[in-house]
Amino acid sequence: MFTGIIECLGKVIKIEASGTNRSYFIKSEISSSLKVDQSLSHNGVCLTVESIDQDIHKITAISETLQKTNMNDWKEGDPVNLERAMLLNTRLDGHIVQGHVDTTAICSAYIDKKGSAEYSFEFAAEFAPYIIEKGSICVNGVSLTAFNVTRDHFTVAIVPFTFEHTNFPSILVGSKVNIEFDMIGKYVVRLTELGR
Repeated sequence: MFTGIIECLGKVIKIEASGTNRSYFIKSEISSSLKVDQSLSHNGVCLTVESIDQDIHKITAISETLQKTNMNDWKEGDPVNLERAMLLNTRLDGHIVQGHVDTTAICSAYIDKKGSAEYSFEFAAEFAPYIIEKGSICVNGVSLTAFNVTRDHFTVAIVPFTFEHTNFPSILVGSKVNIEFDMIGKYVVRLTELGR
């Protein structure tokens, strides 16, 4: 479990393909303090740390993960939002995030508000039941509040601190991002579908 509060940025320094899998080598300020077999959120994708070499750690994405996320688009040099699993003895500053990406969305607009920034995203309408106005949304692992929500669109506002400490500056119109909808909302929809 994660909170959607990003700890630091990592950088993709190498990518290796093996069959249908892809391994990524990520350099970051927290890599040396990680442990093998630890869960770590990478742009909102929960992945297992496989090896550590000083300030570089290795993760591998299988075909299912590559199909559901934007990881196929990652290139060497790309910034990656990193977050270690939450501790149960501290405050939950964001919202409950599983690191299980539901789908991807495409950035459709960016507005510099001279003090904040607004990003709009389009997603497949089949996911409309999972998002509400002023509800929690996780974009590339960042816990945010959605507004201007329609059947296939939402907007988020990014404060300066978040802009400076995440990979939002690298998100351009047309960029693909990872989306995880609020877990509680997904359970409510599921119970409704089952008629309970």
